[in-house]
Amino acid sequence: MVGLRWLVQTLVTLGTNAYLLFPYGSVIYQGPLKAVCHPGLNCYSCPAALLSCPVGAVQNFMASLRYTAQGGWPHLGTMVVGYLGFIGTLVGRLPCGWLCPFGFIQDLLHKIPVRKFSLWPPLRWVKYGVLVVLVLLLPALLVDKAGLGQPWFCKLLCPAGTLTGALPLIFLKPGLWATVGFYFWNKITILALIIILAIIISRPFCRMLCPLGAFYSLFMRMTLVQLEFIEGNCVNCESCVRCCPTGVVPYQDPNSRECILCLRCLDACQFRALSFGIRRPLVKPVRQYDTAE
Repeated sequence: MVGLRWLVQTLVTLGTNAYLLFPYGSVIYQGPLKAVCHPGLNCYSCPAALLSCPVGAVQNFMASLRYTAQGGWPHLGTMVVGYLGFIGTLVGRLPCGWLCPFGFIQDLLHKIPVRKFSLWPPLRWVKYGVLVVLVLLLPALLVDKAGLGQPWFCKLLCPAGTLTGALPLIFLKPGLWATVGFYFWNKITILALIIILAIIISRPFCRMLCPLGAFYSLFMRMTLVQLEFIEGNCVNCESCVRCCPTGVVPYQDPNSRECILCLRCLDACQFRALSFGIRRPLVKPVRQYDTAE
């Protein structure tokens, strides 16, 4: 399963960033595929990106709410939210573990052989604040005279946009150096910190700051697929705990909101105490009544 996951991550990352004509024409691909959102975090402004960023699309939706209020409801934005909700309902955070290019980059960085550390558990709640404040509230509330907001997550925080968007664009168009300012150097600093953390802590951005992971996690208790714990097969060896990249304890909470369904725990468990499949509906026990006269 681990080998399959690495193959899928590689193919998805390369396949969705396969626009190789950017040095010869338009720096950013603007074809029909840009109308489709990537299920993971992949910057719209990356010169090689074929798809749009879902977080950026949601921010633009929120930023245009006041502007479009008089002219009608912004249907495209509601479609993006519905699209993400549909993915979350089907598979929860599985795109984080299998399809997200920036998650893949963090996995590669964590392979560097240095001493590893654990993430302080309370930090996992920060990403929900990022989702609410930077993605939803600020774009809708801080608007200009025309009623348009700004994509504050992209401007202030997103390391994926800095790594695959801003830096390549600056090297392709050196004239852009004259336009860089506080926001650029702020994001460079954040990117450097994320890279350092990713080497010593598994997936720090996914676990602490990613608003897309926060959104998908809201569906983990109701997804179509699930990780199931079979208590009778467990011998408490904790192999599943040691291999989990997000600090989940599968035998205590197989439906944890932190689980990215990478399925490494299935490979680690030698006693088949974990399984992955379609969620079975809860069946209420039938109450037996005494009908004897």
